[in-house]
Amino acid sequence: MDMTSVIFLVAIVIVGALFLTIMAFTKHAPRHVDQARYQADWLKIENNLSRDEPSSHILAVLNADKLVDRALRDSRYQGETMGDRLKSARDTWSNANELWEAHKLRNRLAHETNVAVSYDEAKRALIAFKRALKDLGAI
Repeated sequence: MDMTSVIFLVAIVIVGALFLTIMAFTKHAPRHVDQARYQADWLKIENNLSRDEPSSHILAVLNADKLVDRALRDSRYQGETMGDRLKSARDTWSNANELWEAHKLRNRLAHETNVAVSYDEAKRALIAFKRALKDLGAI
């Protein structure tokens, strides 16, 4: 091989390595999320939670879970289900156990009948979901 061929091959290797590095850093780079929109949606959820209305407890948990899932998708976390996306973002959570408990409560509400949620349970779930939104930079 002559010197020109060696330089050409080295250049191809360097360009390829740079390309792979750029792809690795941009593949999971979060998109900018609209914090004002998330903040407004979050305030609606919090404001609609009423101690005296049990149906508001259920709606608050369901809506908060949906909002976190939307933030996960907007932040480009991969997975077919929210559970998959939560796992994909595992290094993001400052309150992983509480977040999983809140999501499991949502699953019970969505898949079981006659599930009652106290105000305190709903409030704990909302605290976990709010922390997750902060962890994602959504609020």
